[in-house]
This record gives sequence, structure tokens and C-alpha cells, in this order.
Amino acid sequence: MRVAVRDALVAHAGETAPAECCGLFLGRGEEIVEAVRARNLADEPATRFLIDPADHFAARRTARGRGLEVVGFYHSHPSSPAEPSARDRAEFTYAGHLYAIVSLRVEPAEIRLFRFDAGNFHRVSFVTVA
Repeated sequence: MRVAVRDALVAHAGETAPAECCGLFLGRGEEIVEAVRARNLADEPATRFLIDPADHFAARRTARGRGLEVVGFYHSHPSSPAEPSARDRAEFTYAGHLYAIVSLRVEPAEIRLFRFDAGNFHRVSFVTVA
């Protein structure tokens, strides 16, 4: 993952801790061009995330205007591993998208990238970050 995107995710996670941060990836296919922050509207933001629909729509409009698309999402786990939780597995619905989790439990922060397909998370070993 490109250093600027990685650093943006870690900074966002650190700024919002102990609450979870969340956002979207803009890009093309397997290529992540940038990370776009979103507000977390969850009723329990320390253990859950809910992307603000207005931020989601704004990111989609921005992507379209730049010839990009939303290729994935990210959120943080301030005190747990960078692995999908039971809640993540139950609530995530965008099949075929990339999905990153930033864990602040370790130093330096750990980021793991997955693809969500058929109700399962599959670890991605390679993705292009432009």
C-alpha cells in the first residue's frame, strides 16, 4: 500500500480513537487512488462503524466526477486485531469491494486488506495503490 494512503488511514484512526474511524477508497478495479474520510454515525462508535450516508454519496459523486469509483471501505479497530469482527461479518454488504481494517492495538499500526465476496472476507495479498 502506498505510504501516503497508509499514513492517511493511520492518522484518521489515531485522531478518532477510542472511537472507530471509517471511510471509502476511490479508484479503478484493484487500484486504490485515495482514501476519503467519512463520519461514523454508529450509536456505539467505540465498537462499531456506520458511514454517514451523506459522506458516502458525496464520495461517489466525487469519484464519478474524476472518472473513478468507490472500490472499497476502511475502518479502524482501536483496541482489537486487524481482522473482521463478528459484527463486521454480519453487517458488511458490498460484495466484490476491498475492505481495510486498521488496528491500533500494535505499534506501528497494522493494516490488513480484504475482499468481501459471497458473505466472506478473503485476505488480499496484492492491490495497486496509485
